[in-house]
Amino acid sequence: MSKLYKKMQEAVLEGDEDVVVELVQEAIDEGLNAEEILNDGLIEAMNEVAVLFRDGDMFVPEVLMSANAMQAGNGLLKPLLVQGVSEKKGRIVIGTVEGDLHDIGKKIVGMMLEGAGFEVIDLGMDVKPDRFIGALKETEATMLGMSAMLTTTMTVMPVVIERMKKEGFGHVKVMIGGAPVTDAYAQQIGAHYSYDASSAVELAKRLAEELKA
Repeated sequence: MSKLYKKMQEAVLEGDEDVVVELVQEAIDEGLNAEEILNDGLIEAMNEVAVLFRDGDMFVPEVLMSANAMQAGNGLLKPLLVQGVSEKKGRIVIGTVEGDLHDIGKKIVGMMLEGAGFEVIDLGMDVKPDRFIGALKETEATMLGMSAMLTTTMTVMPVVIERMKKEGFGHVKVMIGGAPVTDAYAQQIGAHYSYDASSAVELAKRLAEELKA
C-alpha cells in the first residue's frame, strides 16, 4: 500500500475532513485511478471503522466524523467515478418509517454503506409507504432498508413490505433495524435484521452477493 493511502486511511479514522480532501486531491493530481483511491484509501478506512465500532472501540460521534471525512473525499472522486462508470456493489433505498423522527442511526448506516461501496438513496425520516414504493420505481434499487426506533412505528414495516409485493417489488431484499426491532420480527414479516451499522453493512454485502447469484 502506498504511503499516501495509509495517510488517507489515518485521516479518515481521525475524522479530519480537511486532510482527507487534501490527500484525495493529491492522489488525483498524481494521476492515480479514482476507483483505487476510493477502495484503497477511503473504503478500506471505513471497513476498519466498522470493525472498531462493532468491537466497542469507536463510538457514534467518532463514526460520524469518520463518515463525514470519507464523504468529503468521495465528493472529489464522484465526477471521476461517473466518467469511469465505477461499478457499485448495489443500490439501496433507506429511510426511517412513517411517524418516526429518529435519524442518527439510519444516517450512520447510510454513510457506512456508502463507505463500503453501495449507492445509497436516503429518503430521510417519517417516510410514508408510498414514498418507499415511489423511490423503488424511480431508482430501480434492489435493496430497501427501513429503520424504526419506536414500537408504535415498527408496525409500518410490514405495511411497506406488503405494498412492495402488490406493486411488483417482491424481489427487492428488505433490511430492517432499530431499537425495538428483533430478528424474530424480521423473519415474521419477511425481512432481514441487522442490530447495528456494521452488521447492516455485512448484511448488505451478503444480500448483494445473493442477488448476483
